[in-house]
Amino acid sequence: VAPALIADCKPGMRVVREGIFGPVIVVLPCDDEDEAVARANSTEFGLYDYVFSKDTGRAFTVAQQLRTGNVGINTAQRNNEMAFGGFKKSGVGRDGGRFGFHAYSELQSIVWPG
Repeated sequence: VAPALIADCKPGMRVVREGIFGPVIVVLPCDDEDEAVARANSTEFGLYDYVFSKDTGRAFTVAQQLRTGNVGINTAQRNNEMAFGGFKKSGVGRDGGRFGFHAYSELQSIVWPG
């Protein structure tokens, strides 16, 4: 898939509701932060959201309101030491760093009277 920008989307559009796995940015105009958060949280999925702002304090405030497993602030990169996985219908657990190690391990507890 070639990189693409899909502008002036509407809330009911499939690309907005389901997203696309690929180098695609979907632009959905909003009047304010509350509307942007409400729209982002209204989808059935929550793998990764991005917040871009000159005011990082505001960006963190918005990020904390998003129901998503991951948020990139002023970046599209991810940190491989951090947990990676989604909320809602996104993902099947957590991967990355020690979280990924535990996801592929079996934990056994042994109790010994002592």
